[in-house]
Amino acid sequence: MSDYLVRGMSMDGFVKCMAIRSTELVRRGAQIQGTTPNATAAFGRALTAASMMGNMQKVENGSMTLQIKGGGPVGSIVCVSDAVGNVRGYVVEPKVPLVEKYPGKLDVGATVGTEGTLTVIRDLQMKEPYVGTVPLVSGEIGDDVTAYFAHSEQTPTACALGVLVDRDQSVKVAGGYLIQLLPGAPEEVIAKVEAGIQRAGAVTPMLERGMTPEEILGEVCGALGVVFLETQEVAYRCYCSRERVSAALLSLGRKELEEIAAEGKTFPVECQFCDTVYSFTPGDIQGLLEKA
Repeated sequence: MSDYLVRGMSMDGFVKCMAIRSTELVRRGAQIQGTTPNATAAFGRALTAASMMGNMQKVENGSMTLQIKGGGPVGSIVCVSDAVGNVRGYVVEPKVPLVEKYPGKLDVGATVGTEGTLTVIRDLQMKEPYVGTVPLVSGEIGDDVTAYFAHSEQTPTACALGVLVDRDQSVKVAGGYLIQLLPGAPEEVIAKVEAGIQRAGAVTPMLERGMTPEEILGEVCGALGVVFLETQEVAYRCYCSRERVSAALLSLGRKELEEIAAEGKTFPVECQFCDTVYSFTPGDIQGLLEKA
């Protein structure tokens, strides 16, 4: 089954909502990065959040970068989403030790850490990107995304993310949801949203039961009802190319390119977001030197 996200709104028009099934894209990201279970859970949650946040932009050719630096053993996590919700990313330290809150429950907060920040960079195809940074709340990522929207964009938000890592260390299910209150939402609507979130519980058990994004939003929104506005397939997608890598090599400058050429060996460049390796022969490097 392909991953997809669904956008909706409560029938009274006071609540925006979004939910995603991200199992396949998280599997792909974990495979590329070679993550151990704790890193898989943290990275998967970040990819899931980035996909939803990127899709919210609705700016053609725009992008959204989510950076998490918590001081924990996983180091930094960077995820980039296009305006559709296709994502790519990397983890600085993919091989981290197993840490559990209790048997069977991975401790994502301890893996990410709490002594750091969450930064969102929105490229809206304007002169300068929008950058918002907030301190981490728990390192669980869902709580931290919630705090970001509250403090940096002044939008009351509830974000729930879940990645279930199976016994064979593969990704069994992954997904999440975002609920946002629109200006003017009355107290009774706020109370119903809060009650719905409490009633639904954690997102991972819902995913494990096979609930679709539509069913998850229906469970969370409850009596408010949901009108579904858009369904969009999403995937782990990297936009690297030989041309882009060549441009990156050119940016190194003539001196460093001359040092590479002097070695007389094929120079491999591996994309940090995917498992593609671009090989540049001494002749290729010489060609870049001529361009430089």
